[in-house]
Amino acid sequence: MLLAVKDRGFESAAYSPEVIEIMSAALAAAIESLPEPVSATQVHQLAESILNSAGRGERDVAALTRMALVELRITPHH
Repeated sequence: MLLAVKDRGFESAAYSPEVIEIMSAALAAAIESLPEPVSATQVHQLAESILNSAGRGERDVAALTRMALVELRITPHH
């Protein structure tokens, strides 16, 4: 079973269950490292970053987590 993703700015992509587990673990770790309260916007930005990085072939949970947190930190907040 593959998860197909088509979202704003994303090309269609399909992820295997193993990659979905890796992305889920990275997202959970990133969220857990943020101070409470964590906003839905922050979760969305982290998820987008992880999807982008996984789409480029990154499969290391720690690397996905770090990249997502760095991108969240440098993203302008409105």
